[in-house]
Amino acid sequence: MARWTSFVADAARRGTLHEAGHPDHRCRVEHDAATLLVHLSDEDGEGWTTLAVDRATRRWSVAQAPTQLAAATRAVDLLRSDPAGESPG
Repeated sequence: MARWTSFVADAARRGTLHEAGHPDHRCRVEHDAATLLVHLSDEDGEGWTTLAVDRATRRWSVAQAPTQLAAATRAVDLLRSDPAGESPG
């Protein structure tokens, strides 16, 4: 079994973590009063997966896109487009 590694603070990018020994693989968490966003870059840093969580209901959605902003926008749109609560989460 492979040894687990951790994400560590990235001194060059405020609020960003990167995999220890692999700075192109990044993770970032942000939130506002309604939504929590977890952004995870592809292994090579060339694309993004974003998990959006509604803080009140814990419903969630996931989206992938070439940019962090596009992935986040799509994940939030998916979360908000399902008022009946039928998202995967």
